[in-house]
Amino acid sequence: MTLHSPLSGPVNSGFGGGGKKYKSKIVFGVAVMGFIPFVMSTFAASVTVGNGALEFGQGSQQAIACDSKIYIAMGEEWHAAPVQNDPSAGFFRVRAVTVSNLDLQNCAGKKLRIRLIDGTSQEIGIGPIPEAKVLQVSLPTVAPVSNISDSTALLLTYLTGTGNTISGTLLASAAVSVSGTSIYDGSVLSANNADVTFFIDPAKTTVNIDGQSVHRTTVETIDNPSAQAAQPAPTATATPSPTATP
Repeated sequence: MTLHSPLSGPVNSGFGGGGKKYKSKIVFGVAVMGFIPFVMSTFAASVTVGNGALEFGQGSQQAIACDSKIYIAMGEEWHAAPVQNDPSAGFFRVRAVTVSNLDLQNCAGKKLRIRLIDGTSQEIGIGPIPEAKVLQVSLPTVAPVSNISDSTALLLTYLTGTGNTISGTLLASAAVSVSGTSIYDGSVLSANNADVTFFIDPAKTTVNIDGQSVHRTTVETIDNPSAQAAQPAPTATATPSPTATP
């Protein structure tokens, strides 16, 4: 009997144990994606969009504009899928994706998005309907002093691959952690070294993604103008009139 587990395959075939981690360095870019495949490489291609040059991260590179270095940790758990001839059959499902070492002061008020990409370079469905390809949160406008586990406060939502909001049942949850230890490497968390975790269907009722199907993850930051506090208009300062001297 063969147990279809990532532990039974070679290391570069995917997953082993309860999670895996990827180190990634930021390259300059505004609201662009960085890719993190199983087999790490270091390659970056520079392209021009409009009047600006953007550098797209590939391999071990990551591309978000507000931080200089982040890490990605993917958490897994066993999902039983017994069949007639193999009651122990199943696979490691993707439980959560964590963006670690995120500077919440520099990234304050931005939208943070994740996607999962399969071996044919297609986006993997991440929600209860096929169109849900992206999970997004809005980061606090002021760096928090305590952990946030309220998905509503973080404005967690599904998006289509082109960024359109999807309304309806939300099976995912999200959390921002600024105290405790990092999921990625156990470092001490702070507002400048935070974990943002996206939990994919914690109840395991509908969205059960086989970890071995995930070949890349992407992380994006998007400007969020509505989160920026309006600056008060300057007020005129009256100049006192000179006082006559008798």
